[in-house]
Amino acid sequence: MTREKGMGERPRILVVDDHPENIALLEAFLVPQGYEVVRAATGEEALKRLSSNDVALMLLDVMMPGIDGYEVIRRVRQDSTHRQLPIVLVTALWDKEERVKGIEAGCDDFLSKPVDKMELLARVRSLLKVKAYNDLMSKYREDLESEVSSRTEELRHAIEGIRAASLETIVRLSRAAEYRDKDTGAHILRMSHYAAAVAKQMGLSEKDVEMILHAAPMHDVGKIGIPDHILLKPGKLDAEEWEIMKSHTTMGVRILEGSNADVTQLGETIAGTHHEKWNGEGYPSGLKGEGIPISGRITTIADVFDALTSKRPYKEPFSVDRSFSIITEGRGTRFDPAAVDAFFAVEGEILQIKARYQDEGQRHLVLHPLRDHS
Repeated sequence: MTREKGMGERPRILVVDDHPENIALLEAFLVPQGYEVVRAATGEEALKRLSSNDVALMLLDVMMPGIDGYEVIRRVRQDSTHRQLPIVLVTALWDKEERVKGIEAGCDDFLSKPVDKMELLARVRSLLKVKAYNDLMSKYREDLESEVSSRTEELRHAIEGIRAASLETIVRLSRAAEYRDKDTGAHILRMSHYAAAVAKQMGLSEKDVEMILHAAPMHDVGKIGIPDHILLKPGKLDAEEWEIMKSHTTMGVRILEGSNADVTQLGETIAGTHHEKWNGEGYPSGLKGEGIPISGRITTIADVFDALTSKRPYKEPFSVDRSFSIITEGRGTRFDPAAVDAFFAVEGEILQIKARYQDEGQRHLVLHPLRDHS
């Protein structure tokens, strides 16, 4: 069993008095009762002794050269290590104001000079019992806080594990819609990181940026309902085929609607609005300007840039410069001007993301929120 500080077989008592004979008297009373006495002749010496010894209780004179007993108490109480240390003022002063001053300074009890042996021992035993109880409760509180902290950390790790698994599931299921096209590969990883970079540059909150990062992969989930002969057609779609292709937005909404999860709700919004255009000529609803949710406006530019720079069944990849030109030309017509400006403000990061998530790297399913892609 671990002994409390200062509460071993011989509890250590600090006796502070500028008269050696007074200390000797108290020592004569205490030592035969199993207590160990540490001596100090001044307040300064008392503080020094206190810092270097495991003291269980202090018997403190009031009137001493240098700092007096009241100041010693105040300094002791300012130190969290000894805030609960029992302190008894041993004084010949019986003035009411002096006693109030001692209580206000933080003393626990008083003894009058000349000290009565029986009263001294009774006070010491009582205060040491109180200290033992306080130490026990303090230790219990520390153990409880440690246990709560440990369990909280375990819970945090568990939640993070569930969250990571959920987000990975989103990425994997989103890939199901892309999987039939062997050239799209890491498209959803690139475009989701593009979208997060643009969102951050536009001043969205850290939480909203991360939400877009994890919701953007669901933008084309509705393509799972598009027939292969249309989705993978190497040539231009006819009018009927184009109408079917456009329906992937509304199919995505139907797949994702009704969820209580924030990220899935945002995915629903993005699925239904990432083909809307700033000038109102997009689909499926013909939304215009700021009537398009900002998540859709951001995802649009990320999705288009990756589509331009990637191989598709109907086209070879465009160069980065040509793709940048197309984005610039679409400012204020197809794209939100603020989103275009933010996109080019983080051009270096966009290119780093592009290099990081190559098609052959599609095995990397981890999204990396709010970090530089260097």
